[in-house]
Amino acid sequence: MKLAIIGSILLLITQLTQAQVFDPSKQAGAKIQADNFYPLVKFETSMGDIVLELNRKRAPVTVNNFLEYVSSKEYDNTLFHRVIADYVVQGGGYTPEFKEKKLNKPIINESGNGLKNNYYSVAMARQDDPHSATRQFFFNMDENENLDPGRTWGYTVFANVTEGTEVLDAMAQVETEYRPLIRFQDVPKTPIILISATILPEPTFD
Repeated sequence: MKLAIIGSILLLITQLTQAQVFDPSKQAGAKIQADNFYPLVKFETSMGDIVLELNRKRAPVTVNNFLEYVSSKEYDNTLFHRVIADYVVQGGGYTPEFKEKKLNKPIINESGNGLKNNYYSVAMARQDDPHSATRQFFFNMDENENLDPGRTWGYTVFANVTEGTEVLDAMAQVETEYRPLIRFQDVPKTPIILISATILPEPTFD
């Protein structure tokens, strides 16, 4: 009986701890433009500039997580390491030397937020575990309905591209190769670098 009570208490503590971790208001990124549901982030890349409009209203945990990486300059000088024509352009996780960047804690999957993996939307990459997304993201370069949730978890869409679609179109068509030493598929032969990621100022309304 005592063991059962102790077990219940431990389970409750675990649940409360997890709830705190994934409470959007507790995340460091929540303090960044806290009253702005749609922050803008500019990517300066080796192929041109791209502007993303984030959707904190639909994907608060994911957006706050992304903003934390951006504000700490963790995306600067990283590689777009995976490009599949008419599918995805993926990056955010590796240096140009293919060294993995540091990871914050994984976040919960918010793929059921109503946002779809449509052309030029931005989603979080993850492992098989639906709640394993950390820092890598990808641009959808087609109507990727197979990445939306259904009977299984999908991939969380948290932003869309507002400027620079022509840059992404060019990225998606670069020549790629297999790198046997690191066992990476679909690596651009000519590296595509995310030079810097910057949070743009909030719009002002007169």
